[in-house]
Amino acid sequence: MGSVEQRQRVGAYVVCVRDGAVLLVRFTGGPRWTLPGGGIDHGEDPRDAAVREVAEETGLAVALGPVIGVDSRLWTDRADAVHAISVLYTGDITGGTLRHETNGSSDRAEWIPLTVVGGLDRSRLVDVALRAAGRA
Repeated sequence: MGSVEQRQRVGAYVVCVRDGAVLLVRFTGGPRWTLPGGGIDHGEDPRDAAVREVAEETGLAVALGPVIGVDSRLWTDRADAVHAISVLYTGDITGGTLRHETNGSSDRAEWIPLTVVGGLDRSRLVDVALRAAGRA
């Protein structure tokens, strides 16, 4: 019996809420929504990663607020075991034009009314972050 590779993945994600809606992105090729954000590159400051990821996935510029939490989860339903650590920030959009990412991990970006988020197929990180931001 072979051993399962163990990896860690550290990411930075941003909760942007305005006019009663939250900015979400949809995973490529599926129905599941999540927060804009993603992996922190080696040597990259988490704040820089959060800003970069929002721009890559949505076309928008963001001014970060404080860290509102750190989430830790273990993905074991894969060929490897991944320990995902997510640094969560609040953020305010300061510019740019909303657009969908191409050739990336997401294929759609939208402002989703907070009143309908509960009915979406969504990453558990959305709920964790909205609670941490006091928006659940």
